[in-house]
Amino acid sequence: MRDVIDDFRRWRAEGVGAGRAVVVRVLGTAPRPEGATLLVADDGRIAGNISSGCVDGAAVEEVRTARRSGLRKVVRYGISDEQAIGVGLACGGTIDVLIEPEVGPELVAAASGPGGIAIATALPPAEELRIVVGADGERSGSLGGPDLDDRLVEVARRALTEGVSRTVVVGPLEVFIETFPVSPRLVIVGAGQVALHLVALAGQLGFRTVIVDARGAYATRERFPHADEVIVGWADEVADRAGIDGEAHVVVLGHDPKLDDPAVAIALRRRARYVGAMGSRTTLAERRERLRASGITNEELARLHSPIGLDLGGRTPAEIALAIMAEIVAGRHGASGTPLTAAGGPLGDRTGTSDVPPGDLTPTAGE
Repeated sequence: MRDVIDDFRRWRAEGVGAGRAVVVRVLGTAPRPEGATLLVADDGRIAGNISSGCVDGAAVEEVRTARRSGLRKVVRYGISDEQAIGVGLACGGTIDVLIEPEVGPELVAAASGPGGIAIATALPPAEELRIVVGADGERSGSLGGPDLDDRLVEVARRALTEGVSRTVVVGPLEVFIETFPVSPRLVIVGAGQVALHLVALAGQLGFRTVIVDARGAYATRERFPHADEVIVGWADEVADRAGIDGEAHVVVLGHDPKLDDPAVAIALRRRARYVGAMGSRTTLAERRERLRASGITNEELARLHSPIGLDLGGRTPAEIALAIMAEIVAGRHGASGTPLTAAGGPLGDRTGTSDVPPGDLTPTAGE
């Protein structure tokens, strides 16, 4: 939903209504995961996709029908579904898609905000019921009673922590838990040309971006209109404001030891999730010696990615930014960065196994 929220808000500002289709279950493999969303506006415009194209046309027609009838339903698409042979998934998987005639205000708020919210929606044929759950367990709404709601909140919080959406069975109800995790944070120290491209790439990937540079002529809103925050200052002095902590991804691009060393040191000491620094192998060796002299341990230095990025062979600022973001994304998913042609095993395995407590709360068939 986050991928298409800007389109929806623009349509709403124009007075154009819209419905949506959202993947609520994946059986086998599929191009898009649970939570993938397709919006259909009343004037014919669409945003997003649920299958990289192979069943989107059929889903668009379902949403248009729902807009006229006001009814919700779940539609199954896949090679095994006789009603969907003409739009079967090329990869051989099966997806269940929730068709909704309206986009609820709680979904708009969650997709527009900073994250940390899960929304649990009862699936048809049940009545449309929703619970909004925060990371701290605070909730609004109900699906049918305190005991049932308490169990659901536990699973919703776990899904939010994992950053995945999933469908589960709660007592007599099938419930889709749609997660809106806190956006990952990228702190870029050094406001040069590579930083310009990093901000653009990271924004498209859903990162919150923060530019930090002690040089006020470089760190300006005019140069970085799309950054979430631009801070003029030394990284170690503005670390709290910039959000350099255990969840941050910190990229150091200053090309000047006076700028770079304090930034690398504070990011390593605070155990940032990713710490990378620009520079050649000679520069790296010299930087390591300076950092050791300042008290950084070998264990901490082992977490430093420098030279930074995956080996893509690029030389331009845009290509360097791509290599950096590729390394960050691979690290977030625990991937090796190996070309898929050389990787073994199945691709895109999204069977969605759900770790659900015993009792009334059990995973749906196929999970």
